[in-house]
This record gives sequence, structure tokens and C-alpha cells, in this order.
Amino acid sequence: MKGIAIIILSLVSAIAIAQPNRWQQKVQYKMDIDFNVATNQFKGKQNLKYTNNSPDTLTKLYYHLYFNAFQPGSSMDVRSQRQGTINAGRGKDWDGRVKDRISKLKPNEIGYQKIKSLKLNGVAQTFKEEETILIVNLSKPILPKQTVHLDMDFDAQVPLQVRRSGRDNPNTGIRYSMSQWYPKLCEYDYNGWHPNPYIGREFYGVWGDFDVNISIDKDYVLGGTGYITNANVIGMGYEDKGVKVPKVNGKKQTWKFTAPNVHDFMWAADPNYKHIKTKTNNGVELHVLYNKNEKDANWEAVLETADAVLPFIEKNFGAYPYKQYSFIQGGDGGMEYPMGTLLATASIGTVIHEWMHSWYQMMLGTDEARFAWMDEGFTEFATDLVEAYNNERAEPSRFVDGVPFNFHNSNYDGYYALVKSKLEEPLTTHADHFNTNFAYSIASYSKGCVMLSQLGYIIGEKKRDELLMHYYNQWRFKHPNDDDFLRLAEKTSGIELDWYKNYFINSTKTIDYEIDSVWQAGKQTHLRLERIGLMPMPIDVLITYADGKKELHYAPLNLMFNNKENDYENINRMVHAAWNWTNQTYTFKINGNLKDIKLIEIDPSKRMADVEQKNNSLKLEW
Repeated sequence: MKGIAIIILSLVSAIAIAQPNRWQQKVQYKMDIDFNVATNQFKGKQNLKYTNNSPDTLTKLYYHLYFNAFQPGSSMDVRSQRQGTINAGRGKDWDGRVKDRISKLKPNEIGYQKIKSLKLNGVAQTFKEEETILIVNLSKPILPKQTVHLDMDFDAQVPLQVRRSGRDNPNTGIRYSMSQWYPKLCEYDYNGWHPNPYIGREFYGVWGDFDVNISIDKDYVLGGTGYITNANVIGMGYEDKGVKVPKVNGKKQTWKFTAPNVHDFMWAADPNYKHIKTKTNNGVELHVLYNKNEKDANWEAVLETADAVLPFIEKNFGAYPYKQYSFIQGGDGGMEYPMGTLLATASIGTVIHEWMHSWYQMMLGTDEARFAWMDEGFTEFATDLVEAYNNERAEPSRFVDGVPFNFHNSNYDGYYALVKSKLEEPLTTHADHFNTNFAYSIASYSKGCVMLSQLGYIIGEKKRDELLMHYYNQWRFKHPNDDDFLRLAEKTSGIELDWYKNYFINSTKTIDYEIDSVWQAGKQTHLRLERIGLMPMPIDVLITYADGKKELHYAPLNLMFNNKENDYENINRMVHAAWNWTNQTYTFKINGNLKDIKLIEIDPSKRMADVEQKNNSLKLEW
């Protein structure tokens, strides 16, 4: 027993050592909100407990004031109108939900967040607003490892629904979609402050705990991030079974939310919400709130689908760590937040995509502005697999005639369209600074998905799937970056991947291989391949013989310094010498007669993002 105990302790120590140990800031928000549904305005008191876990002394702070973007002449307004002058894809490049709408907002339709006062440990601070960023010059610096209290009073007005958040959505009829609604402290990490002005792109937030009290008209039903701690007083379908909800005295009632270990807080409110819920087998409460004028069956399907697919999600991408999730009609399409999402419609594809963001943003929390592809792309990858499971309500088959199946063809097609457009920019481009919305969207969603799918081609599907679970276990709640992910991929697979980042992430160089020639020499068949594109890759070549027999030939890339495992099913593989990345052509030998060969295919799985696939196969007619 003593020996077993020593082994267990050693394993625990090894796991602890393997965990990343990067410092992170910590926040605790306490907010009291007094909301006026007649004026669409509210007053807020915010107490923020901020722990500086960095080794740096902080002399200033930055806050996001997102609602200030919804004013004529704002950066979001100017940027959107500029995009409307550019033709990209199928038409004007502007976001159809924004266009020039901000420029036309009247004073009672704009959004704003006005800071009335701010104190650090009881001492008033000087600050200034620069549109969507509040700059605070501290009277006394915050030292490393120090915890301080920041008390703020602010006023806000909810804008007409324009982008993600707002009021009186004309398409859904929902009164309030309250996202990016409070003064939010900017993230400070190993790269310093991240005060990104809001032009409608992605987000980055500090992990922390939220306690939010919202006083609002008693007829309104709310849903959002966190747990309702006074559910038996509020009712509205949140109360425990059998509880008699007390009558509300007065015109308002206060909803009390608490949310642990999240990096944002969203809520929505409407007097006509219908609320349905269920509890999964592992105890997660799923809530759906939607306009009572909508078809019940559509939104009931959202609840049923979420319940059905959760076991598959947790098996393949990691456990859901909270005890609640809400699908809430609101917003202007689909937008993810901690413990909930805003949905314009009950589209199951959107439902699954937004829920998968709980894994690839709400739990991992990458800096979306710098690594949008790690959020949107990985979410797209997961969505494709979950949708495949949902369609069959069973594990999707991973092979077709022994060849790995590509579940992500639509995202590959999107990437190919981007390449053809000549508008592609590297994945390293900051989300706010892509020249076109067209290039940003396809890069972050489709090329990000292709990056992960193609990684399975490079290191093997099983290793890639192992990697995703390692990634979840080691990096959740820790703000990983691209190097963190790829270093873990190297550890998991034993394959070097610097070259993959340099080509596919840092550049817009493309992949294009062709079958150059094939000939008989003695008792062997010689096959020569040529690299036409500028990006080198390892190569799978499948040979199909006239008698139906198949064999796989594999040429690893020399920059990998290792080989992947054979990830074809029941097809023997021959491993050849590595293809040096500097060599444009590569020849290998096949033991057999050329006239016995029926078909030669470069990567029949089509997981390698070859931009010209017409030259990837050769059918031999004898």
C-alpha cells in the first residue's frame, strides 16, 4: 500500500507541475442597478474588488464603456460607414445589422455610460472618457499582490438595438438585450493593458465573480448570466417546485444574480418572455426564454436539443462546470456570453454554435481581439461535430471506406473563397484592424476551423482529439494564447509545429500539390509529386489497385522531425523518407506494377487545405 501511495503522490505532483502557472488578475463585481423602463435609462452603483496578481505596479486603470459606441460620429459609426464604401464578397462590406444606423440615432435613442464618480479605497480619482474607454489616473499606484476597492456611480441609457445589445428590437420584439451594458475593467495581462475601443468586434475580460441586483418593473421577466439567488421570491418559472411565490408590493422587484468565475455578465428582459426549463442528467439546469408570440415548438426544440447533445459535448470537449445555462431570445443574431447566449431565432445550428463558445471562449477566455480564430474557429470545428451527432443522435462515423471523413467541408469552402478573393489577411491580424469584414469573418471562423481540422491531418486525428481534452484540462480559466495551444500540441503528438504556425497562421501562403508523373522502372512504380504552392506539408497518397486493394503512402515533412500515426482505418501504410521543405519535387517507389494501379490520390480525406484539388488525383485507364 505504501508503494501505491508513493506512486499516486508522484502522479499528482507530475500533473501539478504540468499545469500552466501564469498569473492573472482577479475581479469581484458588486452592482446595484435601478432601471427605468419608461426612459430606457438606469442608475448603477458598482463596487469592484480588484486584485493585482501581476508583478507590475499599476499607475492607471482602463474601463470599457461599450454603450458610448452607439452615438453618431463614434468609431463604430465611422468604421461601419467606411466599410459600406468597399465591395467585398457579394456586395458592400458593411455589417448589415449596423450599416449607417448609428449616424441616424436621436438623443433618446443613443447609448451612453456616464461615470459620475470613482473612488479608490475611498479616495476620489480623476478620470476622463475617450469614447468607449475610461482612463483613470490613479492617485496612488496599485502594488503587486495588492487588493483594492473601486466604488463607482454611473448613469446609462440603453440604445436602440443596433449591434448585439440594445432595446426594442424590431425583428424579435424583445425590449432589452443587455450585453456590454456596464463599465467593465479592461484586462491587464503579461502583454500589458488591452483598452480596445469598441468598433463591434471581439472581447477580452478579467476572470472574477459577479453579484448583480437589478431593480426593474415587476412585470418583466429576466434571464442571463449566473444564478438567481432569490428565485422563490421572483418566481417567473425560476421558483422551486411547490413554492408559492409572494405577491409583489410596489411597481418594481429586485432580481439578485450571482455568477462565479466568469469574465462578463449579460442579461435580457421582456414582459412577454415565456420561460421553459429542464434539468439534464448531470444536474445542469437549462433555461429557454422567448417571445410568447413565437412558435412554442421551435423553442422547445432548443431545450430538447441542448439536453440531448450535452453528453457528447462533454465527452469530446470537456465537462460543463456551471449548473445553469440559458438560451435567451434577444440580440441581433447569435452572441455568446458566460452561462447564456442571446439568439434572434431558434435556429439549431446557431444554438449549438453559441453554446460551444462556452468551451472555446467562456471557459478558455483567449484574447479574442488577437486570437479570434482560436475562439470562432475552434467553436466552428466543435459545432460541425456536434451537429453531426445531433443529426444522427449517435456518434458520427469517422471514416468512409477507411478514409477519415472531413466534417468541415463548408468551412474549407469558405477558406478557399477567401483565398480566391485576394482579400485574405494573416490570422495574426488584430480583429479590429482587418481591412474588410469579409476577410475577418472567413479568417476567424472558416480558416480557424480549417487550422484545427488540418492539424488532425498533420498529427493524426486521435492525437488531435487528445490534444483538445488536454487543452481544456490544462488551460481553462487561464487565457491561453496561440503558442500555448501549439506547444501543447507538440507535447501531445511529439511532432514539431513551428513551421505550421509560421505558414498557416502568420502568413497567407497557400497549399497546392500535384501528381507530376508516374512511371514503371523494373519491378517498381515511381511516383513524382510537385509542390506548387508556397506552404509545405506532409503528404498522404492513397493507391487503389484494380483488384480493389488499397495502400497508403506517407511522406512526412522534414520540419516535423517525427511521423504521425496511421489514421486511416484498415488500410496498410508505407512510411517514406521525409520531404525536405526546400525541395519542390519528391519521388517515391511503390512495389508493384504500374498497370495494376487504378487510382492515385493525394489526401483523399481532403483535410489538407489544398487550394487547387483538380491536380490531386490521377485515374489510370488501361
